[in-house]
Amino acid sequence: MKTLSMKSLVGALMLLSAPAFATSNTSIPAFEAAVTAAKSASSPGGTTILRSEIRNALNAFLYDTGGATGVDSAERAHLTTRLSDTQFQQSMTGTAAKYFADFYELNDATTPSSQWAMNPVAQTPASLYGATGPLASSSSIREGVIPTSQNVVANQFILGEAFGSFGPQAGIFEPITVKELIALLSGHTVSGTPTVDEVEGALAYITQISRNSNRLYYSTWSCSGCGAPGYTAGYVVAAVSTDRRFVRMVNVMTDSD
Repeated sequence: MKTLSMKSLVGALMLLSAPAFATSNTSIPAFEAAVTAAKSASSPGGTTILRSEIRNALNAFLYDTGGATGVDSAERAHLTTRLSDTQFQQSMTGTAAKYFADFYELNDATTPSSQWAMNPVAQTPASLYGATGPLASSSSIREGVIPTSQNVVANQFILGEAFGSFGPQAGIFEPITVKELIALLSGHTVSGTPTVDEVEGALAYITQISRNSNRLYYSTWSCSGCGAPGYTAGYVVAAVSTDRRFVRMVNVMTDSD
């Protein structure tokens, strides 16, 4: 069994911990400023915070230096305070509050040590989707389970480490809804535009894992020389089980030169 590589582990550590780049002194005020703007009467949701608005506000923690840096302990502490703030929670729509909760769970600011494998599935994407076409031919799929003995569950760090088994380094993972997933799967791939049957099949296959947990995440990636000549790019979708130990990842290449 192939365990996750040290290269991916080190890369994820650099991505998520990097004390030299963690800027909570600026990210927290930026988050609060975005929240204040979202609650203004002239904002898209009026005085109520929409999902798109809280996502934009929370991005202050993920991209606080112009790149993907992850949530640090100071930022996590601030999120904890906001999670227990009843007035703040009630100022959001239901979907916005769920995004905040999902974001909070995923970004726990920990970098747990783990040994487990993300292995390629035995069947082809086409057989798993029940349809052939551009989406199936552009997909690669891996899945794995974190042993209970590891005392670890899937979080931002673990997902980043796990995606390293594909080769390229993913960016930050973010929560995604089923509606957003359908739009993502329906988009252009390196092999062309997916068919409806492929999209529906891929959707069923991915959400089979997350149906009871509502834990769906996605990230984008780009790389030079990662399993193909020249530049390649794409996105990855991670479905996580209710106990947060089983992870299924579907990686789709969208560009290549």
